[in-house]
Amino acid sequence: MRLETRLVHAGVRRDPRTGSVAVPIYQTATYEHPGPGQTTGWDYSRLHNPTREAFEAAVAGLEEGFAAVAFASGMAALTAVLHLLRPGDHLVVTEDLYGHTWRVLEELFRHLGIAYTLADTTDAAAVAAALTPSTRAVLVESPTNPLMRVADLDGLAALCRARRLWLVVDSTLFTPLFQRPLARGADVVVHSASKYLAGHNDLVAGVAVAATPALADELASIRTVTGGILGPHDAWLAVRGLKTLALRMERAQRNALTLAHWLAAHPAVAAVYYPGLPSSPFFRRCLQQAAGFGAMLSFRLREPARAEQVLARLRLVVFAESFGGVESLITHPATTTHKEMPAALRKRLGIDAGLLRLSVGIEAVDDLVADLEGALGGPSALGVVEAGQRAEATLRQLATREAAGARA
Repeated sequence: MRLETRLVHAGVRRDPRTGSVAVPIYQTATYEHPGPGQTTGWDYSRLHNPTREAFEAAVAGLEEGFAAVAFASGMAALTAVLHLLRPGDHLVVTEDLYGHTWRVLEELFRHLGIAYTLADTTDAAAVAAALTPSTRAVLVESPTNPLMRVADLDGLAALCRARRLWLVVDSTLFTPLFQRPLARGADVVVHSASKYLAGHNDLVAGVAVAATPALADELASIRTVTGGILGPHDAWLAVRGLKTLALRMERAQRNALTLAHWLAAHPAVAAVYYPGLPSSPFFRRCLQQAAGFGAMLSFRLREPARAEQVLARLRLVVFAESFGGVESLITHPATTTHKEMPAALRKRLGIDAGLLRLSVGIEAVDDLVADLEGALGGPSALGVVEAGQRAEATLRQLATREAAGARA
């Protein structure tokens, strides 16, 4: 059964007693016991909840994992995964990672005796050089936020297998629709489900999918004792959001490809970071290990001092944190998502005053171009029609590659 069909049927037939097509919201804290020492399978909603389990089952199936464990946020899911480590363990982490992932490592786990080293995870050799005798896991964000760098998942999986390390992949930006790290050898995949999985900027949720029963049991136990559960109403919203993931991502990705070409030719833009551009160093890698390029991009202004003016001139695109919803959002990573990182680290990574991150939504692309044109102070050297044609050519190349892979 194709992934698009499985998405539409997420949560369906989860209530055999009534035959409800939509999974019900089990808005309950506790459940009646049939008798002493007996259980219906549900005892208390910190442990189990039928609505949450419907979401977990759907995501586990999409990721081809053994089981999924849902949490109150993406950071709660990632923190639970980090709790698999013990004092004295060492972790190798993507260097240009999400700012709050850096914060939890620096402000919490370092004090718990977990050391970490930042490395370029687009290069398996660089990761190998960062390993120590105490290394227990490699934590990869791919693509990275906000620079859209794509990890060498196959190389990292081979390295981790050889060294008996866990490979953990934050795959939020690509979703199971475009990338399935467990199938490529990862041990755990993490999503901020607040983003594309739910897709409507109306809930906060996270999920970790484990490749093995042992890891799934450990993550579930960590959630039980720490209590960072996903509530039933948010779980229901997440299931509902999953149903339209394929449609949303198809439109948003096409928009993002068009805007990436349009921005790359704009005189006010110095660089565009998007793996779907043929000029990107990660374009070929995406063709090899992914089924898409995603719907988020970043771009650097030629005049960094104009960033505030550009943001103020936007009328359609919303200046807000987060990403992955149906509405297009833009943010300034240096002063929002990555502001807690040391300035020297931000400078080294290129997260500076001139960098803007654009989460592309499902609006009419002509309207998005018109809004950006007004904000940037003029048109691109490339018209929107030609930008769209280049986007379609890229999508045809992607489809050809997928068809060849299916035949193989």
